[in-house]
Amino acid sequence: MLLAEQILNGAQFGIMLFLLAAGLTLVFGIMGLINLAHGSLYMIGAFTAAWAGNATGSFAAALAIGMVVTAVVGMAIEAAVLRRLYARDHLDQVVATFGLILFFNEAATWLFGRQPLFAAVPPWLAGSVELLPGVPYPAYRLAIIAVGLLVALLLYLLVARTRLGMLIRAGSSDREMVRALGVDIRLIYTVVFGLGALLAGLAGVMAGPVFSVQVGMGEQVLILTFVVIIIGGIGSVRGAFVGALLVGMVDTLTRAFLPGLLKTLMSTSEADAIGGGASSMAVYVLMAAILLWRPRGLFPAHG
Repeated sequence: MLLAEQILNGAQFGIMLFLLAAGLTLVFGIMGLINLAHGSLYMIGAFTAAWAGNATGSFAAALAIGMVVTAVVGMAIEAAVLRRLYARDHLDQVVATFGLILFFNEAATWLFGRQPLFAAVPPWLAGSVELLPGVPYPAYRLAIIAVGLLVALLLYLLVARTRLGMLIRAGSSDREMVRALGVDIRLIYTVVFGLGALLAGLAGVMAGPVFSVQVGMGEQVLILTFVVIIIGGIGSVRGAFVGALLVGMVDTLTRAFLPGLLKTLMSTSEADAIGGGASSMAVYVLMAAILLWRPRGLFPAHG
């Protein structure tokens, strides 16, 4: 029973990482922009949804406001700041987007204060679902998994089966050629960045009732999001999905079971100390092992 519950927890955490990694894959893998402020967009989605939910009492309103505000903020910073960085060195992109992190953290502190905001689970998802006899699981976490699977399917159809997806893929390979064909590549990049921001906002909205909505919450998951992209292969939505599930499972299962296994070999204090440290390192060991096997990740976008 405990194993089934932890596997579902790992899937839910992996899906949360996928919602973040999918947006970052579009921006980093396809547009070639290193956007460290992607975690700040996740924070904006969580804060605006928590504020809207507390003000209106409606989760639907919180979901809509959180996603729309994040997408608008994303397109605004793309047009005002990031558009000027596409042709610049990656170091310039890192410095500029790090500055955006500081700006958004201070703005969130000014608007909402330093205390975490409360985000409630919608009443119709507050209960549990008994998946197996004696194995109940929170309905809200199952909803997160379902939303992530739906987003994965829609993203695949968008990138692989639509004209916009074709232009996005062509623009990532040869931006100047696409522009020479009369396509407004600048508008496409703005739309893609807005879509990536919207997905980050969705992740923030869904994470609000599960994790703490506080300043700096985006930075805490940003490193794991980059690990997901590297494992899956840069620019690959399919790779982001598989990588997110692998990272979510390994992180959750090692934290749940490794200290207990070590207690059979050593004292409790030693097992807790070593198990905690090893659990934190597990996803990075996984990344190193996969890169030794496939240096470009599991499913690189270009071969």
